[in-house]
Amino acid sequence: MGSTERIRNVAKRVAKWARAGHQMVVVPSAMSGETNRLLGLAKELAPSKQTTDYERELDMLASTGEQASSALLAIALQAEGLQSVSYAGWQVPIRTDSAYTKARIESIDDLRVRADLDAGKVVIVTGFQGADAMGNITTLGRGGSDTSAVAVAAAMKAQECLIYTDVDGVYTTDPRVVPQARRLHTVSFEEMLEMASMGSKVLQIRSVEFAGKYRVPLRVLSSFTPWDIDIDVEARSGTLITFEEDEHMEQAVVSGIAFNRDEAKISVLGVPDKPGIAYQILGAIAQANIDVDVIIQNLSKDGKTDFSFTVNRGDFAKAMDLLRSNVLPSLGAQDVVGDTKICKVSIVGIGMRSHVGIASKMFGVLSEEGINIQMISTSEIKTSVVIDEKYMELAVRALHKAFDLDQPAA
Repeated sequence: MGSTERIRNVAKRVAKWARAGHQMVVVPSAMSGETNRLLGLAKELAPSKQTTDYERELDMLASTGEQASSALLAIALQAEGLQSVSYAGWQVPIRTDSAYTKARIESIDDLRVRADLDAGKVVIVTGFQGADAMGNITTLGRGGSDTSAVAVAAAMKAQECLIYTDVDGVYTTDPRVVPQARRLHTVSFEEMLEMASMGSKVLQIRSVEFAGKYRVPLRVLSSFTPWDIDIDVEARSGTLITFEEDEHMEQAVVSGIAFNRDEAKISVLGVPDKPGIAYQILGAIAQANIDVDVIIQNLSKDGKTDFSFTVNRGDFAKAMDLLRSNVLPSLGAQDVVGDTKICKVSIVGIGMRSHVGIASKMFGVLSEEGINIQMISTSEIKTSVVIDEKYMELAVRALHKAFDLDQPAA
């Protein structure tokens, strides 16, 4: 959606599917750079204010980018000879909570959309936005158009949700870091959920959560392929995100290497080692709407312990201020320190459930490269480590090679 020419190409692609007999609901994002431009204007007007002071107005502002692209796409479709209508999120309506700038979808009323589809129209619904119970416009956070699309697909019980993006599928890791990375033909929802949470930028994590919860098959495709590509070829391209029991799933032990540069570590030092301490620390962080990722509590010594966790780097300053001003005095802790020069690297794969020694192999590879592990987090299908940011690309390349991810799937 970067220009009128790109919007015209999107319209031609949508028209191709509609003329083939498919009922189409399209969820566009804003035109390239538009959201940043709008938020930049707000920053110019209030450079010294915290964004939390005017989050409601930021949502009012940012939501207009998607409204513009939705209306433009509807016009382009009508120029192609198709009936089309565009709706803002509050017109559908897409109901959310009131957490401005990072709202969560609570319900979608699909009656209006279904009536238009039955009337032969292509329906355009703005991504990234909805409205709370009071009618205030809310936005879902960066990447929220993916979440909107999957939520609408779930509400409509769609056959498949096609996500067109700037890559042609899900890769074993970022090809910009490892040129030998392979595109996966299929990947399970569980794996995609872990990869999204661990830093893969292909899909926003909430879109994958929605898809898994409501069993909506997702397909990631490139928006840069010619619009007139054969529809049967297009329907089988990209990466299909599906269910683990699918007999066609690739049976690799490790499916991909995910990484996240946007991590920061916070350590609360000299905390009294007694019940309720973790809640006192993390409860305050949660109330500030800050997500916590990896958590470690050290062994107690002389009745004291150190408590460390990671947050998104964008929330680091807010979390540190909160701990120092409100939490630290009541805890009786010695200090709170932070580190923004860390990253998280993860290996992900459903095959890890039935294979032993995968985590130890990962640790051995990092050891051979002289990379120190600061924190470790595991689940059934992933192992994550927090390391110094300067070693991230070395770690990803070494792990990708060690787990044979540069080799074609068997």
